[in-house]
Amino acid sequence: MSKITIALEAAVATVIENTPADGNRTNRQRVYVDRAFAHILKLIAPRIRHFIRQYGLVAHWDDAEQCCAIAVHRAIEAYDPAKAQFTTFVNWQIRGELQSLRFRLMTDQRPSAKKVEATTVSLNALSVGVDGEEMSPETLIADEDALARTEAAASDYLSEGAIASLVDAYVDHLRKVGIEALRRRPRPKREEAALRREGPRLRTATYGIDPAELEKLEAKLARDRDIVVRRVFQASTLDDLSLETGVTKERVRQITKRAAKTLAEIAAADPRFAVMAEYDRPATKRRQPAPATTSLLPDADQPHNLLASVRAIQPAELSIVLAAPVESVERVEAVLVAQAATPLRAVLH
Repeated sequence: MSKITIALEAAVATVIENTPADGNRTNRQRVYVDRAFAHILKLIAPRIRHFIRQYGLVAHWDDAEQCCAIAVHRAIEAYDPAKAQFTTFVNWQIRGELQSLRFRLMTDQRPSAKKVEATTVSLNALSVGVDGEEMSPETLIADEDALARTEAAASDYLSEGAIASLVDAYVDHLRKVGIEALRRRPRPKREEAALRREGPRLRTATYGIDPAELEKLEAKLARDRDIVVRRVFQASTLDDLSLETGVTKERVRQITKRAAKTLAEIAAADPRFAVMAEYDRPATKRRQPAPATTSLLPDADQPHNLLASVRAIQPAELSIVLAAPVESVERVEAVLVAQAATPLRAVLH
């Protein structure tokens, strides 16, 4: 073997030695593996350059080098010293990766493909859309409504889970109330005496309650749960529920009304349903200040609405007053000319 082959075998052995079966490497092992892998790439760099030129990928040199690095990783993982040397494994891996890259970047030029008139087209090849514009197959395959449908499905899933949890909490509340009512129900004296004869024991929540009564309670809870879910959350009609459950429409209405109130209380008290409790809460409106009333009449307290003086003049003097300079008259606000029968005219100033 040549010196390069011996060095490659030693570097690959170092990588395999510092790669545990479970894949959890220590920091020291990572350092050894990185150094050995860099040494392997340095040793086979001439081979990589040769294959890149051979497959006509000089224009895509960076991509080709990345493919060769991936090929080295796969060759190390598949390396078996008992079958062949590492150079054999790495050569075939590099050829395969470069051939795959070539097919992705250009049409297939293999003679076997030309015989059957087949062409390998990359997903990155351009296609022509309906409007004649070039676009990639990814664009043609992409679903524009996928994100909206995914978000809607996730929202439905979360809402259904929240509704189921809320209804379960409601049923648990009814169960506790029902068991407490059964416990407080007076028992016959024989049952009381039998319970006292049993002596002290670990008492459960249903201790001393007739199992038949518990079965009736569970059946009633299952019926009420079905009614509440279908009436409150699925908007089923009273007629349908009455026909299917055998309960009168008035009783269904009562169960639904009581359940809606209890569900609202549970949602307000349990932090898990805080969002549901606040969803239908009306927004508080700030009280707007009352608008100031505006009178249609002029304000008598304003200076421009006050009369300085009123002086009566004869009609013959009217032309003299109007022709007088402004300095001789304080301020003429208005001239009121009466009818022809009125002997006097008033000038307000």
